[in-house]
Amino acid sequence: MYVTDTAYVGGDVSEPERVWFNPFSPGFFDDPYPHYKQLAEEHPVQDHPLGFWFLSRYDDVLALLRAGQSVEIRNMADGPVRQQVDAVTAGDQVSVLTASMLDRDPPDHTRLRALVTKVFTRRAISALAPRITALVDAALDEMAEQGSTNLVEQLAFPLPFAVISEMLGLPTVDSTRIRDLSGTLVRSLEVVTDEETARAIADANAELTVLTKELVAWKRANPADDLLTALITAEHEGQVLNEDELVAQVILLYVAGHETTVNLIANGTLALLHNPDQLALLHEQPDLAANAVEEFLRYDSPVQQTRRITITPYTVGDAEIPVGSFVLACLASANRDERVFGPDAHKLRLDRKEARHHLSFGGGPHHCLGAALARLEGQIAIGRLVRRFPELTLDGDVRWNNRINLRGLTTLPVKVRAT
Repeated sequence: MYVTDTAYVGGDVSEPERVWFNPFSPGFFDDPYPHYKQLAEEHPVQDHPLGFWFLSRYDDVLALLRAGQSVEIRNMADGPVRQQVDAVTAGDQVSVLTASMLDRDPPDHTRLRALVTKVFTRRAISALAPRITALVDAALDEMAEQGSTNLVEQLAFPLPFAVISEMLGLPTVDSTRIRDLSGTLVRSLEVVTDEETARAIADANAELTVLTKELVAWKRANPADDLLTALITAEHEGQVLNEDELVAQVILLYVAGHETTVNLIANGTLALLHNPDQLALLHEQPDLAANAVEEFLRYDSPVQQTRRITITPYTVGDAEIPVGSFVLACLASANRDERVFGPDAHKLRLDRKEARHHLSFGGGPHHCLGAALARLEGQIAIGRLVRRFPELTLDGDVRWNNRINLRGLTTLPVKVRAT
């Protein structure tokens, strides 16, 4: 069973006294925030007619992330959402959708995260700053020569893709193909609207699994001082990653290592271009770069929602969510909650003191392992972009990727004038 855009705009969600989460409503992909604001104000805890629960207020989202509920599909009750997930995870191949630490509860999650954390350290990430700076400066040099460019293709995508590839120590790969496959795979994080899309997700997972197994085999034969070699040899309390777990973690790191940071860099830059006073502020006060990244993450979250599956009855306000329920926690809505961020939560303000309270990296035991890397890449990329091109301007219409969850741009045309 698949959730369709017809179902959303038809009788299933048409109660006149209620506003339902509807990502297919007009204008949603261009700007979902008015819709989120209405949900948070009028119907913040939803037992959605299409088979899931939806939370949109900060306190409710944060409480759920810390509540110790499940992320494992096997704990979900039968229904439309379970059938959708089963459709995209069917088959015998390893699935990053079920075998990565992102989709496992303790004790498996604890063990997997400990093994990955052992090699994905803050110290190792901090050491990447010179290389990230060199990659950014090279991209900016090309932009200066061209005068105008699509920032997504010139900087926002190539930078994190190159960084995670070099961290893993991978040989040269077909970046276009990997990008297509990962872009399809992350569709599994949102409402699947048709059987064709579900098949495409399953096929992308299968192809990425094959490619990753080949890369792991190559790395076993060519070990080096890199993240993938370290993952292969990592040991925690006498345990190592088995082959399926290793493949799933590598796919997770590879996909998550660039998909979300692309959105951070592009969405953050667009936010500055739409708010020239803040662009000028960042140029005048470059020491705001770190807090600016927190505000970009809050203002237009690269990941809009996360999910939990209830393993105990769970109360939110006056509602009791039954065991086995699929609950969508809207990070993007929570990040603009006026109860937490004030009456100007809808505005970009780079000096916002509470910006770091955003939930864009999730929370609880599943807090994003790559948060430090994303922050570092965003701070260097956007900070140096603004410093190099203080008169950066839009040079045409932007195009969004039309994703419900990993909201980002495919086209961000800019014109530069070097200092």
